[in-house]
Amino acid sequence: MKFISWNVNGLRACVKKGFTEFFEQTDADFFCIQETKLQEGQIDFEPEGYFCYWNYAVKKGYSGTAIFAKKEPLSVQYGIGIEEHDQEGRVITLEYENFYMVTVYTPNSQSELARLSYRMQWEDDFRAYLQQLDEKKPVIMCGDLNVAHQEIDLKNPKTNRHNAGFTDEEREKFTTFLDAGFTDTFRYFYPDKTEIYSWWSYRFKAREKNAGWRIDYFCTSKRLDEKLLSASIHTDIFGSDHCPVEVQIEL
Repeated sequence: MKFISWNVNGLRACVKKGFTEFFEQTDADFFCIQETKLQEGQIDFEPEGYFCYWNYAVKKGYSGTAIFAKKEPLSVQYGIGIEEHDQEGRVITLEYENFYMVTVYTPNSQSELARLSYRMQWEDDFRAYLQQLDEKKPVIMCGDLNVAHQEIDLKNPKTNRHNAGFTDEEREKFTTFLDAGFTDTFRYFYPDKTEIYSWWSYRFKAREKNAGWRIDYFCTSKRLDEKLLSASIHTDIFGSDHCPVEVQIEL
């Protein structure tokens, strides 16, 4: 099965920049998006052959996630069941017979780390949520996790060490998450690969220079390791400041 995840940084804008063509061309079993930046009724996108699930933020034009799935799930959950975290449309969970599909748009710690303490609480609560799911059946989780885990996951680690997305605290939380029984699928296949990123600032010609960060992930329950077929990052696809990431799993 083919799984795609893409932070589209505004779906209405991305649709004008080739989103629909890429969606149709990939023919994924699951296509997850983050940062839709819209409310119900603001876009007419209902791809044929897919069940569509949207989670909108209360605040207009902000955050938001969606999953397009070829197979109808047994159940759907929006959010993680904690009101403080469930106002921004950040999580959708689809339940199937033998796995859970989760997409997430992790809160950004923001400039001057204004939201770092909230982010730390989010990390603990979201990890606990995934672990509860994992106790029942394997989890496939994807999205913009807003963290570059290792120094090889961004172009300029030294100058970014205390910036949002590369603080010691955020990186440690990601390590804790992996240690709880999950696999970073890209690193599973490419443990030492450098200069492959999924996000580039719109400033300073960052994408042209490939001065990027790998902050978009597919993470899976460790017991799915032997079923992982491939992982890839579509650095050649434009339309957002992020590019799509992909995993293929034998399920």
